[in-house]
Amino acid sequence: QVQLVESGGGLVQAGGSLRLSCTASQRTLSMYRMGWFRQAPGKEREFVSSVIPSGSLTYYTDSVKGRFTISRDNAANTVYLQMSSLKPEDTAVYYCAASTASYSSRIEHDYRYWGPGTQVTVSS
Repeated sequence: QVQLVESGGGLVQAGGSLRLSCTASQRTLSMYRMGWFRQAPGKEREFVSSVIPSGSLTYYTDSVKGRFTISRDNAANTVYLQMSSLKPEDTAVYYCAASTASYSSRIEHDYRYWGPGTQVTVSS
């Protein structure tokens, strides 16, 4: 069992930045492909970004490319999502997730463990 906890969410003005963190208790994250998803009010949860265990390959949904950066520090058992140039449409609850799959995925079903989420609100 992996328990994930996100932090770093909050209220920010458009154009601002936030850094989300995801840590795990009781189990190292280094063996998992890690992802960030988000769910805006009234919308389905969507893929944002993912990173392979080594951190050398990353993936992004088109709407955040060039603005968001995913990274991981396996020694600190933490995954990050640096968000810059934030827009009101980035407002959502952001979830960290861990996948045991042998391939990188943008599909929720492929992620076995999930955090409770952290709210990000971008004001215009």
